[in-house]
Amino acid sequence: MEEKYGQQSKHDFRNAYVELSNNLQATFNSRYKKFDEFFRELLENAEKSLNDMFVRTYGLLYMQNSEMFKDLFVELKRYYTGGSVNLEEMLNDFWARLLERMFRLVNPQYHFSDEYLECVSKYTEQLKPFGDVPRKLKLQVTRAFVAARTFAQGLAAARDVVAKVSAVNPTPQGVQALLKMMYCPYCQGLVAVKPCYNYCFNVMRGCLANQGELDTEWTNFIDSMLMVAERLEGPFNIESVMDPIDVKISDAIMNMQENSMQVSQKVFQGCGQPKMLAQSRTSRSVSESSFSARFRPYNPEERPTTAAGTSLDRLVTDVKEKLKLARKFWSSLPGNICSNEKMAANSINEEECWNGNDKSRYVFAVTANGLANQANNPEVAVDTAKPDVVIRRQIVALRVMTNKMKNAYNGNDVDFIDISDESSGEGSGSGCELQQCSPEFVFNITEVKRDNKQMDKIADDAAASRVGLSGAAFLASVLIFLAGQRQWR
Repeated sequence: MEEKYGQQSKHDFRNAYVELSNNLQATFNSRYKKFDEFFRELLENAEKSLNDMFVRTYGLLYMQNSEMFKDLFVELKRYYTGGSVNLEEMLNDFWARLLERMFRLVNPQYHFSDEYLECVSKYTEQLKPFGDVPRKLKLQVTRAFVAARTFAQGLAAARDVVAKVSAVNPTPQGVQALLKMMYCPYCQGLVAVKPCYNYCFNVMRGCLANQGELDTEWTNFIDSMLMVAERLEGPFNIESVMDPIDVKISDAIMNMQENSMQVSQKVFQGCGQPKMLAQSRTSRSVSESSFSARFRPYNPEERPTTAAGTSLDRLVTDVKEKLKLARKFWSSLPGNICSNEKMAANSINEEECWNGNDKSRYVFAVTANGLANQANNPEVAVDTAKPDVVIRRQIVALRVMTNKMKNAYNGNDVDFIDISDESSGEGSGSGCELQQCSPEFVFNITEVKRDNKQMDKIADDAAASRVGLSGAAFLASVLIFLAGQRQWR
């Protein structure tokens, strides 16, 4: 019978614990899926908008050269999905390819050798053929995509951490304490008497000692997610960057066209007069590459519908609320389990509850949160010198993700490290242990009665100022995008 009740007490504990953690896991999973759907559809809409606009504006000339614009979106999608893409280099290359084709397009009567193009690159800083669009767009795209990708990865990482930690089972000493708390009163005929609230609290603090170790890094991680969320609502808003990207690129093309004579004259003065093409080829080239189109923007009703039927602001507002609720999840977990009427009596009923020996008041103080504090736990024998390996790995995973969030907050690109193998323990990062996960989680931060002190330390990271591109980096990028020209057809 003791063995049977021991298994039942373990089952009851797992149900109470897993129900809360699965709800939290489901919340992060649903938000990750919604963000991921939104970002992907946003890119699809932006590409479609650009293609439709450029077909309407430039016609055959665009269609003959559309592959370079398709490549731009392929690389943006590859970056978002975790590919090894250097955004700045990729954007520099895009503008360089565009310049190659346009320089020949606006000067169809000349032949440009590779040596001549090398000379043109020396005048890049003076020329700025596309105006200030490449510099501004590179800064906006880089920061927005870094923040978007990092935020989505953060939601997935939180989901996976919760899933792996949820699979950690209580120790034999923990099971013994659970048995004593939940079923030993049966031996005295006290079947209807529930454990005292603070008694339950001590048992849960002991059984969840290792989970309590997550609190500091989890709080830091949630705070960093909230910081990036603020960036997504403001200067790093990927929706405000991608929605008008077609207009911005077309503005750059128009700038090149309208200033083509000045640009060409400066190049010719510095690099010499290029060779003329044969008369027949010149006539044919001018005829085939007529570039008289003028940009005509879409009316608002012609633009694609909002991605995923929502907006970035609505998504961020929703997830910020959930992040704030989840911030003290691990330190509040013991109290929230004991608040379940199946697990313990309410905190008001101090005399009519099971205190571990009899139906009476529980006299011991509640032990503080965390592994080290369990050396003084009167109910559960905890080996404070032996942290759980799975949970330690999740603490490292949270720390790594927090650093990436801080980089994204500052607008700095980050490389994602696959920590799935290192973090693998019991459990899966994609499913729920119960048959059905609740779509949301709701929990209360419960105050402990009597002398229980608040042990949770809030670690707020100071918001760093946005980091701009240095003059040297800008010069290097501009020098790259004038590195050669190919024929626009």
